[in-house]
Amino acid sequence: DVQLQASGGGVVQAGGSLRLSCATSGFTFDDYAIGWFRQAPGKRRERVSAITPKDGETFYSDSAKGRFTISSDNSKNTVYLQMSSLKPEDTAIYYCAAAVDFIAWLGEAFIHDSWGQGTLVTVSS
Repeated sequence: DVQLQASGGGVVQAGGSLRLSCATSGFTFDDYAIGWFRQAPGKRRERVSAITPKDGETFYSDSAKGRFTISSDNSKNTVYLQMSSLKPEDTAIYYCAAAVDFIAWLGEAFIHDSWGQGTLVTVSS
């Protein structure tokens, strides 16, 4: 039973920082691509960042590049997203999800129902 649980969201001022955590279970951690997508009211789902723990390859959206850093702690089966220089447009519910490889992740072919309720990030101006 593949499960991923996001945590670490909160309310911050523009320009501030947050670190999100994605705790995983039910699959072999380093066989998958794991990353973050977000969704805000009235907007489509948006990919943010992903990593393949096996080799450390990463993906960042144009919005995330230069501000966010994704990493993995393979001993804890956990992925982190360090977010800095936050902007009001970053406000969204953030989810972490897994796919069988990077190609699948970029195509949003996530493992069915593997993500939970997500974590809310609110950036105020």
